Amino acid sequence: MERFDDIIIGAGHNGLTAAAYLARAGRRVLVLERADHVGGATVSATPFPGVPAHLSRYSYLVSLLPREIITDLDLDISLIRRRYSSYTPMPTDPTRGLLVDNADESATAESFRRITGDDTEFASWQWFYGRMGEIARRVFPTLIEPLRSREELRDLVAGATRPAGLDTSLAELWEMLTERPLGELIERYFADDVVRGVVATDALIGTFADLHDARLRQNICFLYHLIGGGTGDWDVPVGGMGAVSGALYEAAVAAGARIVTGARITGIDPADGTVEYARSAQAASSPSPLVEPADPAASRSSPLVEPAASAASSRVETTLRASMLYVACAPQSINDCLDVPLDVESDTAGAQLKINMLLNRLPALRDGSVLPDAAFSGTFHINESYGQLHAAWQQASIDKVPSVPPCEIYCHTLSDRSILGPELAGCHTLTLFGLQMPPAVFDAPSATSRAVEATLDSLNSVLAEPIQSVICTDAHGNPCLEAKTPQDLEAALGLPGGNIFHRSLQWPWAPDRDAVGQWGVETRHPRMLLAGAAARRGGGVSGIPGHNAAALVLEG
Repeated sequence: MERFDDIIIGAGHNGLTAAAYLARAGRRVLVLERADHVGGATVSATPFPGVPAHLSRYSYLVSLLPREIITDLDLDISLIRRRYSSYTPMPTDPTRGLLVDNADESATAESFRRITGDDTEFASWQWFYGRMGEIARRVFPTLIEPLRSREELRDLVAGATRPAGLDTSLAELWEMLTERPLGELIERYFADDVVRGVVATDALIGTFADLHDARLRQNICFLYHLIGGGTGDWDVPVGGMGAVSGALYEAAVAAGARIVTGARITGIDPADGTVEYARSAQAASSPSPLVEPADPAASRSSPLVEPAASAASSRVETTLRASMLYVACAPQSINDCLDVPLDVESDTAGAQLKINMLLNRLPALRDGSVLPDAAFSGTFHINESYGQLHAAWQQASIDKVPSVPPCEIYCHTLSDRSILGPELAGCHTLTLFGLQMPPAVFDAPSATSRAVEATLDSLNSVLAEPIQSVICTDAHGNPCLEAKTPQDLEAALGLPGGNIFHRSLQWPWAPDRDAVGQWGVETRHPRMLLAGAAARRGGGVSGIPGHNAAALVLEG
């Protein structure tokens, strides 16, 4: 039986992060991946036949990846900061809209004035996001440290541990953010329905909740979306998301990690570190792992990739043993292989409709005062006012496709054109993310086509021309458009209920006194750690769970 120091289950970006750290420390590391490529949800793909457009198929922006991980692993990753934060057409009058320009405060103030009539909301916006920036700068560095207690993190945020003393405004904001439903906070600081909606959307990305939900799931999602990098900025990865997982793959392989794709786990014994997996002869004889399938960095052959198996066998079964095991996939996907399942709740599902498009040009807006290049390069909010978000939640709660689906769009190619072939000059990608869309919405016959149609109608309500009129066609004459429901994400990526976070996001502090000083990756099995999004301080494209699982072992 072959033995390793570490066996990592899942070759998404978190599993690759853990592999790179562990292998660089001289440990013998094996990564097992069910798919025929590495990267998980952090991949680039060419979904449209005959069209050289390498889209970030699932995840698409980077905020939570700490600079320390990029530096530690010598990752060749470039991120582009977006000048425009967001553009939001008025749902009742799309000839006017709110444009938030990070480089021009006076222009942003004028845009607020144009839709609200005075300077009150802009002043509240500046104060609120200034305070949230302070929280981000203080909380984000703690995500790659051992867990602090709730009280310690509160004191860090409010300044009780610093010579200047308590910052009462931060203390009050932190208390509302972590103890009261987010809707109360938003309603306290903002009055305009559209502005409230722009603030609220960060609480509902992949999270199905009412803003007044007493469980505060929306609050936790909001916090993570606003603390990334210590600034809350969401950056564009040059080369697409495949460049991120490709760089991590290269780092892991260069350090000596061995990667096996097409490996289906059939048995795990956490007590002695035994792992059993099966691999079809076809998978075993395939070339090196690919990043779905368009990242050249990850397609180079490597002797550290599992060698070909005999074609005479229809299935290759292997048993291995390691000192430590790491779950970098959704825990629910391996629980059937465990006598005692991992104690990770799975009562929440995803809540999104993802639509990828390729356009021959950007569509014209009904708001003639804003250039499409500015509107689409940030986050373009569509029918996401506060009232519309609540109405969509109400309809989806009874398993109906919202009549006016709230959604948001961004255009990768306005920041980085490297993902398009030279023959696509002038073309642009659009990534649409629909909110308040849990799996049950898509269960009825034809529900997906109805949801896509309703979502495109929602988008068209703020455009001067139908989006369908500018969508490219592929080699077969079909529109360059693909939709991904929660069911699709579960089938393709093993995400339970299509939950992009694997489970409900967790507060970034220790859940109890006994967990203070732990890493948030521990499980009931001492030799098995969480190294994926289900870890405490998981979710998003961060590498944080992989870093923290490796840190526990290497520093412990």
